[in-house]
Amino acid sequence: MDGVGEGPRDRARPVRTGRRSVKSFASGSIREIALLAAHCDDIAIGAGGTLLTIARANPGLTVHALVLTGGGGAREVEEKTALAAFLPGADVRLTVTDIPDGRSPAHWDAAKDTVAAFRRTCEPDVVFAPQKNDAHQDHRQLATLAPTEFRDHMILGYEILKWESDLPTPSLYHPISDEIAREKVELLHASYPSQTDKDWFDADAFLGLCRIRGVQCKSRYAEAFVVEKTVIDFVGA
Repeated sequence: MDGVGEGPRDRARPVRTGRRSVKSFASGSIREIALLAAHCDDIAIGAGGTLLTIARANPGLTVHALVLTGGGGAREVEEKTALAAFLPGADVRLTVTDIPDGRSPAHWDAAKDTVAAFRRTCEPDVVFAPQKNDAHQDHRQLATLAPTEFRDHMILGYEILKWESDLPTPSLYHPISDEIAREKVELLHASYPSQTDKDWFDADAFLGLCRIRGVQCKSRYAEAFVVEKTVIDFVGA
């Protein structure tokens, strides 16, 4: 998939797998990514395997990450630890603010201003953010704000497995290896001890969803995303 402007969106190329729907970014072609989350752990749950893959394929990667809640406490420490593990070798620039968890819509102006300020710090090749049909109000608000600031970027809306039955119908799949899928699960448990007592936070749940998404794209495991708008350039102009 290609996008507008310079960067890997101009250099996406087919993978010779026999599956004509598969496209690939050349190794080393992604220089900068942006990660947006309402809560610490959202990014790793939704895209941890993809982040591991991107970081290892793109030495010198710069990562701009914004989390709206959890600032100044143990959750921020967990997030710093997690992103360092999920993005080995990358230059990770993390901002965690202290908007109240579960109350982000009541702090619309603060959230809007925070995302706008974050946008001015980066020019990413790819943006990861929540998807708009997420049942959690904090996720849904951020999913609405992201495209108002990142107007000319490919935004991949990640899914978050939780109690609500709100998983989306994905429009983009990223196959991941068995090793990456299992490493993702191990890192989630090692990085977020505050969450391990949740009944949905376990290896079976995370691997199960990756397995389902893998079936849907003829892979063993995969992570899936919602892409609402993509611009394609077929001639490389």
